[in-house]
Order: sequence, then C-alpha cells, then structure tokens
Amino acid sequence: MNGIHDMGGMHGFGRIPIEEDEPVFHAEWEARVLAVTLAVGAWKRWNLDATRCAREAIPPAAYLQMSYYERWLSALTRQMLDAGLVTEDELRTGRPGGAGAGHDAAAPPDAETARAMLRRGGSTLRTIQAEPRFAAGDGVRTVNRHPAGHTRLPRYARGRNGVVVCHHGAHVLPDSNAHFRGECPQHLYAVRFTARELWGPDASAVDSVTLDLWESYLDAV
Repeated sequence: MNGIHDMGGMHGFGRIPIEEDEPVFHAEWEARVLAVTLAVGAWKRWNLDATRCAREAIPPAAYLQMSYYERWLSALTRQMLDAGLVTEDELRTGRPGGAGAGHDAAAPPDAETARAMLRRGGSTLRTIQAEPRFAAGDGVRTVNRHPAGHTRLPRYARGRNGVVVCHHGAHVLPDSNAHFRGECPQHLYAVRFTARELWGPDASAVDSVTLDLWESYLDAV
C-alpha cells in the first residue's frame, strides 16, 4: 500500500539522527513491547507479514507522532483485539476479564524459549518447481503497481531499471501471506539500483541501493 511508512526519498522530514553507541533499547518499556510481540506471536494467529501490514495501517498523523516501538505496540494491540485475544475492557483496566475468544490459547513461551526462537529465526525459504527467470547480471525493470494491500516493493523503486546481483532462491511472497491468502512462494532476487535511477540527476553518481525483490515485481529489460 502507499502510506506514510514508505518514506524513502521523501523530503521534509529532516535528517536521520545517528547515535553513537546507540543502546538496544532506549527504555525498559521498549524491551517489554518486543517481549510481548514475541509471546503473542507464538500463538500463530497471524504471521510476520501481517504484522508489518498492521503497522502500515496506522493512520498517517498518528504514525508520525509515534516512536518505533510505539508503532509496534499500536499495531499489536489492534491485532490482538481483532483476533479476540483481549477485549477493550481488558486493555482499559489492565485486568483479565475471564473467559473469552482468546483465553483458551496455549501458554506463551517462557524467556528461554523466546531466546531460542530469536536465535533460530523463521526461514521463509521454500522449494518450488518453477525455474528462476533471472540471473546475476540481468537487467530488470520493476513494475509500477500501487496495490491497496501489503507489498515489499517500495514506492520510490517502482518503474525503475536495475541489475540483478544474486538469486536468493524461492521465498514466501509477503503480498499474499500478509492477507492470509497463502504463502505463494516466488523466486527472490537482490537488485541494485543507482541512486540517480531512483532519485534523478541530483543524486550521488557513486551511490546505489540494493533491494530484495520478488519475481512478480520484475520485468526483463
């Protein structure tokens, strides 16, 4: 979808602050948001792509006023409500309300299990029968589509020419998985774009951006 989250190359938002010795978390509550996200995610009521889609759906004015982990918390709260894992009353009071749609879920992972989950990760690599259309060195052009749903093709890179750097194998397609329409795995490629191709002649002549893009995002040049 086209939203405020897709800010690459947009003007007017100031410089990106760079912190020396940046901490993992700026406050304890941020660590707790990450922990709750992992714990609730273990119930498998949604997937990673759906979580990203939920953060993108935050209204623009609210999105810009939130910090990174505030966006996580806002989206997670909405997902939990929609899935029936909590109620509005429980959120307002901070107290469990008794039996409900989400209260029969299995217990969330303990701290050690959560650490193991983080170390292990969740591979999206899949095996498919189709052969890859592209190989390293091939010229490609991204499609210029503006879907209403989730996509991993940034707005600033649509309709642009690039060169395939490598083939990552076949991976779950976020555009489908985020909306629970199946994994629909496709071949995934790293594609390099010059900065001038993305942002015009005033951009640096020596800079480039490399994006991981699914096959349906690409046409041959």
